[in-house]
Amino acid sequence: MELKAEIQDSMKSAMRCGDKIALQSLRLALAAIKNEEIKARRELTTEEIQRTITTLCKQRSESIEMFQKGGRNDLVEKEQAELKVLQRFLPEPLTDEEIISAIRIAIRASGAQELQDLGRVMKEVMPKVSGRSDGKRVNELAREILRGA
Repeated sequence: MELKAEIQDSMKSAMRCGDKIALQSLRLALAAIKNEEIKARRELTTEEIQRTITTLCKQRSESIEMFQKGGRNDLVEKEQAELKVLQRFLPEPLTDEEIISAIRIAIRASGAQELQDLGRVMKEVMPKVSGRSDGKRVNELAREILRGA
């Protein structure tokens, strides 16, 4: 089943079950997808939809951090519930070991030897881990490896 149709079906189920948080999260996701489709003037691919959902997940994570700092536990719980709903539509994230393995392969392929070669390594790694890992985390691990290489 196409990802967008799967999200729409989940929204209908949430409506039937009366799950307000899931319904709100899925409506927001579909609105974001529709906005991206309008910008692109075409239907989005599954990968593009996942990228859009990843952006929404990052926004939720940032909101959770801010609400925790502000002591707003009620809003933290709401954002965490929304994040959980959205994450169902993303592929399984890569472990640090899998990311490190991809980085080491990219280092060998690009001939990188020092921290100044980070750009070449990232250019090689990111298409392989896109959608399954946060670029910030990949960058941190690549820096550690290149410092120690």
